[in-house]
Amino acid sequence: MADLAGIFKAYDVRGVIPDTLDADISRAIGAAFARVVGGPGVVVAHDMRPSSPELARAFADGVTSQGVDVVFAGLGSTDLLYYGSGVLDLPGAMFTASHNPAQYNGIKMCRAGAAPISAETGLAEIRRLAEEGVPAHDGPAGTVTERDLLAGYADHLRTLVDLSGIRPLKVVVDAGNGMGGHTVPAVLEQGLPLEVVPLYFELDGTFPNHPANPLDPANIVDLQEKVRETGADIGLAFDGDADRCFVVDEHGDAVSPSAITALVAVQELAKNPGATVIHNLITSHAVPEIVREHGGVPVRTRVGHSYIKATMAETGAVFGGEHSAHYYFRDFWKADTGMLAAMHVLRVLGTDERPLSEITAEYSRYASSGEVNSEVADAADRAAAVRAEFAGREGAEVDELDGLTVALPDGSWFNLRASNTEPLLRLNVEAPDEAAVDALRDEVLAIVRS
Repeated sequence: MADLAGIFKAYDVRGVIPDTLDADISRAIGAAFARVVGGPGVVVAHDMRPSSPELARAFADGVTSQGVDVVFAGLGSTDLLYYGSGVLDLPGAMFTASHNPAQYNGIKMCRAGAAPISAETGLAEIRRLAEEGVPAHDGPAGTVTERDLLAGYADHLRTLVDLSGIRPLKVVVDAGNGMGGHTVPAVLEQGLPLEVVPLYFELDGTFPNHPANPLDPANIVDLQEKVRETGADIGLAFDGDADRCFVVDEHGDAVSPSAITALVAVQELAKNPGATVIHNLITSHAVPEIVREHGGVPVRTRVGHSYIKATMAETGAVFGGEHSAHYYFRDFWKADTGMLAAMHVLRVLGTDERPLSEITAEYSRYASSGEVNSEVADAADRAAAVRAEFAGREGAEVDELDGLTVALPDGSWFNLRASNTEPLLRLNVEAPDEAAVDALRDEVLAIVRS
């Protein structure tokens, strides 16, 4: 097999179809995965991209060639795959490229119980075996069993958040032609006091309406307009594999994922007094403040699901949230599920007569820049230049847990991180008001882009 370094990332596999990822490569990765994770079986699911069924079947062939059985779940969201891995206690593989354009596909893999796999904990070994060729298995091949997990997934989520007693709500959901169109009807449209207004529920991996990436404000414009047009109480937008969920209020205004993190944290702390809540270092400082105010213990971590999940395991945390709208729950095998976060928001809204904008205002304390990307020739050099400029300032606090974070005495702070996959520096700024955000953002960007 050719060098696979280009498609093996820090936490998953991602490539262009068929240039860097095809059925043969997927089959080799499946065989290597079976060797590395072991166990009696592997659960496999895939999204709606045109290439996904073939890649998933080829991966299953690779697994069974090593004498390991496959539970083939077919169409599913990534959090449905995590449900399958958790409830069946099997390693899993999800075929998706998440929010990436149609020409991409990839594999998100986990150990039994939805435990993460990263380059340090098995992904590098899977790559090595796939490249070198997995030794032939001396014994019978494994079997493939088809199993629909959707109903079980929906039932499980509904045991974690009870929506049956909430007031009637009108909810606009933009699935972006992704897997939310498959999972939302099963979870939210069955006997609940919710009027779901669907946008782009048709499964179509060519994304004919807009990219399934709600982190880009351009991709939630249709949702915002539909919320205003229909007088809805809330809008939800899912990414391509429906493991992330973005929220807009009744005015169509985007609600910060940090505010959602704080809101959900308060709900979980009410059930689990004194529990630990994880937040990554780009999350608003309002999150640890609110966690402490509600008797919880905030723990700060690096960006990335493997770090969040590992820290949750170490600390026994009840919940974790990221600025990118990934939300992790101890009750969901410490895995991320946008659907469960959405259900928490719906429950809060449905048990409060106030509109969502008033409720979330309690959790939004600071102004922020959002993520600002700069293409640079030498990311390390530019980051060092920024560090040199700020490190000596009176009262400045510098840490390098993940990239460069600088906190200033006026309450402003910024984080500057290099992308893992592109020649980019990513800047996030937070401050007490918009003017301070703008000033600090412009000062840092002037150095980065000089």
